Formats: sequence, C-alpha cells, structure tokens
Amino acid sequence: MTFKRDMVLAFRRKSELVNPLIFFLIVASLFPIGVSPEPNFLSQLAPGLLWVAALLATLLSMESLFKSDFEDGSLEQLLLSPQPLFLIVLSKVAAHWLMSGLALTLIAPLLGVMLFLPSEGMPGLMLSLLLGTPTLSLIGAIGAALTVGLRRGGVLISLLVLPLYIPVLIFGSSAVQAAVTGLPLSGYLALLGALLALALALAPIAAGAALRISVSG
Repeated sequence: MTFKRDMVLAFRRKSELVNPLIFFLIVASLFPIGVSPEPNFLSQLAPGLLWVAALLATLLSMESLFKSDFEDGSLEQLLLSPQPLFLIVLSKVAAHWLMSGLALTLIAPLLGVMLFLPSEGMPGLMLSLLLGTPTLSLIGAIGAALTVGLRRGGVLISLLVLPLYIPVLIFGSSAVQAAVTGLPLSGYLALLGALLALALALAPIAAGAALRISVSG
C-alpha cells in the first residue's frame, strides 16, 4: 500500500521525478563543453563520469524521500501503523528507486553514446547501475531519515552518506572500465551485489530507527 501510494504521488509531483534526470543529463552534457570535446579523452573518462553523475543525481533526490510525509503529518501515522516499519521504509525506497535509479539506468546508455563510451562498455554500465543505484537509494534513506526534521537537510545528507557511497562508486566505475577493456566484470558485479544484499538487510532497519528518533525529537 505504501509502495502504491508513493508511486501515485511521484507521478503527481512530476518536478521531483524529472529533476534528477535533468541533473544527470546536464552534468554529462556540460562536461565535454567545460573540459574537452576530444572523443578519446571523453571515452576514457566516461565510466567514472557517468557513475559520479548518477550518484549525485540520486543524492539530489534523497531529501524528498520522507520530507512530504513529515510535513503533512502522514509520517507519524506510518510510524504508528501496525505494519513493520522496515517494510514501510523498504516500500518507499523501492518506489524511489523505480522513479530515479531505474530511470537513470535506462537513459545512461544514451549519455554513454554522447561521451563516446565504447559499445563494449554498455553492458557493464547497465548492469553496474542496476545493482548499484538501489544500494545508493537504500543508504541515502538512512541520511534522509536522520535529517527529515531539518529545514535544509540536503547538505547534511551529503555529508552523512557520501563516505558510504564511495565503495559503490569505485566498484561501479571499475565494472564499466573492465567491460570497456575486455576484462571480466563478474567480480565487480559480485561485489556490487554483496553491497546491495548488505544494504537490503540493514538500511531499512537503520532508516526506521532514524525516523523514530527524528520524529520523536
């Protein structure tokens, strides 16, 4: 029920849905203008650049995960509901990922073409984002829950979760680089899968506890 409600609200608030995608497009589009349009240079930077842009776009959308529920009082109702809180958090994160992380993953190949990413790297880009972006959403939910009661919590979310994002960024960009150079990427994908499994097990519980602290405070 929480998942369905969040999906409906996301489609009604189209600005929150579109903003991360526009940010992703702008970063990837401005980089060749600001640094160099040379194809060989861009193709070398594309794996890391696309992953950094996806990470920042996900981070941009995290503040709104619990904010509207907190402001209209429905978050307190969710905390008092008989459903397990970690399932409610997991449902909200799943809806958030479908509206941001999956959308970023689907448009990433287009930006890869713009940045002259070799076609051999496209499977690595798609697979790494499919495994990595849910982890970013789950980790970001902890920061969003801790700062939900603050007026300008966006910067604080960045400070809290960016250190935890670094392993995902390293393994994700390395998987794309390995695919480009023809090396096996199964090891990097396995590490991303392990991070996702760990985040699935721990992040909803941690975010639920953070929500109780934030609301009670």
